[in-house]
Amino acid sequence: MAHYAQIDENNIVIQVLVIDQETINTGLFGNPSSFVQTSYNTKAGIHYGPDGNPDGGIALRKNYAAIGYTYDRQRDAFIPPKLYNSWTLNEDTCLWQPPIP
Repeated sequence: MAHYAQIDENNIVIQVLVIDQETINTGLFGNPSSFVQTSYNTKAGIHYGPDGNPDGGIALRKNYAAIGYTYDRQRDAFIPPKLYNSWTLNEDTCLWQPPIP
């Protein structure tokens, strides 16, 4: 089993399921092409182990998907909603940063 985000036609995450690829491929949960795998252990482009520390594993799509996140196909990343217009996207982490740290 793995985590998959279902995205709508605007690339917004509408749900995240723990499911396997074979079940997705049946179409019972919607169009199989609307699902993108995400990793519960990935945040800010870093893979974390069970102890909560970076473990050198492969980070999948920069961030774990959540409802309301955007899936950016060019960056192959899940990006959280932008909280304020003055914030800018950190290209390395795909997280929004305030103008003053």
